[in-house]
Amino acid sequence: MIRNVVIHVSNEQPLLADLHDLPTAADAGLVCTNLRTMDGKRPIFIDRSESFFFFPYLVIRFLEIPPKALDEHRAEGGSGVPVRAATAAEPAPVPPAMAQPAAATRVTETLPVPLPAPAEDTFEVELDVDTDFLRRVRDI
Repeated sequence: MIRNVVIHVSNEQPLLADLHDLPTAADAGLVCTNLRTMDGKRPIFIDRSESFFFFPYLVIRFLEIPPKALDEHRAEGGSGVPVRAATAAEPAPVPPAMAQPAAATRVTETLPVPLPAPAEDTFEVELDVDTDFLRRVRDI
């Protein structure tokens, strides 16, 4: 169990929850339990915080997983990406679920694309001003 994961839902306040395992790229969303607000209270939109909750990935901006909680999860036998600080000489480790194939990471040269020429038949629209309407608006 990964405890005290902060779920940042789009256009909402962050929520605390417990995860059974790390989310993977094959999942359709995030399954969690023990949902609560950041101050530990039950959110007003749920009936029972010990229920299981499913958040589609579409509504989740990002997750904050405390390193200590992830280490405890790995010690209990769960899978997890090793969490360690990156140094200047060594880049941060990339989780296997986030690694991309070598072909997708290759930088290719792009050729400049010419912009289309402006159309010759452009015209200006002349607007008729309704003076009676403007007078009525000003009188209000």
